[in-house]
Amino acid sequence: MNNELIVSTGKKGVRIALMKDKDLIEYHVENQEASYTVGDLYLGVVKKVVPGLNAAFVDVGYEKDAFLHYLDLGPKIRSLNKYTKGLLTGKEIPAKLSNFEFEPEIDKLGKISQVLTKNQKMMVQIAKEPISTKGPRLSCEISLAGRYIVLVPFSNTVSVSRKINDAEERRRLKRLILSIKPEGFGVIIRTVAQNKDVAELNKDLRGLVAKWEQANANIPNTKPKEKILGEVSRVSAMVRDLLNESFDSIVVDDEIVYDEIKRYVQEIAPDKEKIVKLYNSKTKLFESKGIERQLKSLFGKSVSVAGGGYLIIEHTEALHVIDVNSGNKSNIETDQESNALHVNLQAVKEIARQLRLRDMGGIVVCDFIDMRKAENRKLVYDTMKAEMKKDKAKSVILPLSKFGLMQITRQRVRPEMNITTGEVCPHCNGTGKISASIMVADAIENNIDYIFTKQNEQKITLILHPYLSAYFTKGMISLRLKWFFKYKKWIKIQTDSSLSLTTFVIKNSVGEKIELL
Repeated sequence: MNNELIVSTGKKGVRIALMKDKDLIEYHVENQEASYTVGDLYLGVVKKVVPGLNAAFVDVGYEKDAFLHYLDLGPKIRSLNKYTKGLLTGKEIPAKLSNFEFEPEIDKLGKISQVLTKNQKMMVQIAKEPISTKGPRLSCEISLAGRYIVLVPFSNTVSVSRKINDAEERRRLKRLILSIKPEGFGVIIRTVAQNKDVAELNKDLRGLVAKWEQANANIPNTKPKEKILGEVSRVSAMVRDLLNESFDSIVVDDEIVYDEIKRYVQEIAPDKEKIVKLYNSKTKLFESKGIERQLKSLFGKSVSVAGGGYLIIEHTEALHVIDVNSGNKSNIETDQESNALHVNLQAVKEIARQLRLRDMGGIVVCDFIDMRKAENRKLVYDTMKAEMKKDKAKSVILPLSKFGLMQITRQRVRPEMNITTGEVCPHCNGTGKISASIMVADAIENNIDYIFTKQNEQKITLILHPYLSAYFTKGMISLRLKWFFKYKKWIKIQTDSSLSLTTFVIKNSVGEKIELL
């Protein structure tokens, strides 16, 4: 199985694509101006305590106050507040918590007004990024994620990922962590720690303790509503969470990001350093890997399903609705029940992929094609559970109802990824009236003639939509060949499916765009 991480840097930020056997399964955009990433630590100020919600609204510098529920305070909130207050008032409190005197735990069924007061300063962590009209969601159960473990200050509990099923391995990992864990810190052992030796686990643990020490050093100099400590970049976080033995390559088209990833891989997995590669070709990275084409086909309202059939995906403020349709190309089975089962099983795989790809969260309702047999409905349900296990986001799946509806809730920590796949005409800006498409060919020829005869350019590159590229290059005597005979200069043509059909770009010999009036 071929796993690739493709990282492309542009004006709008960093685009990250996770490919499995050349199919796009995850897509993220890291806006360079964006803040409030999941995992960031902030020095928040309590603006309002709402007993009716048993929650508080906390100012962390976002345009809307962040939401903090009582259940997200964590049992050790009094210890965290005492620690933070001590640092802010100038007391020398060591980052190592072995000598720190812990406060009593709060009652699970208590009231938030008993713990927090208005204008109180407190350390908080982003649990959910701002989504739609809502501000960030916060947690006071601080956790620092590493490759193999998660460090939890103000706790002494060691827990093991449920996905590690081997009882002996669970005991071994717990025994190892207990032997190296500093006092005052809890540890969650991640699935990827399975079969790792104590040296690798200890290295990860020491790195996270150093990160906590950095937060400790930053707090006295941090002003209210400012960030105390940032999570690693989205790219590094994906490398940390996904890098394993089946990973084949990480391809990056920007030297700065390439150096950042290379340093991070050297730090967490030196044996994997060689898989990080810098892309230097003039063709755009996403174009050369076929990602632009997949983005156009996978993010629309209608999505094709392998073997026939298609999905209709609708979004509302409250939930997402996915309708499964058989289409006219999926009648490959002998009877209606078998055909419905075949389409539904294929749709399950695509639905699981779409949830992960678009990072859809909250409530999802899937309307499958009706099936009469209970065993077929169970098979669809079991297949969906198996497919969703590949997703790192937590989810709950309910069996199909008698109406053929399946309800899914999926963890939502970031805004849903949405890409507009329709192309707005550059001539009419969506009014619906344009000049004839063939006129673009005349415009290109006129510009090429002007560039060669008036500007005396010696070498140019023409970047076009694939349809236009084929129009100029196909045939025994193509239009490009005719241009060569006319101007005695060869024109390099590149395709870019992100361009609209009537848009083109001309670059000179050094790769600079030639501006044409």
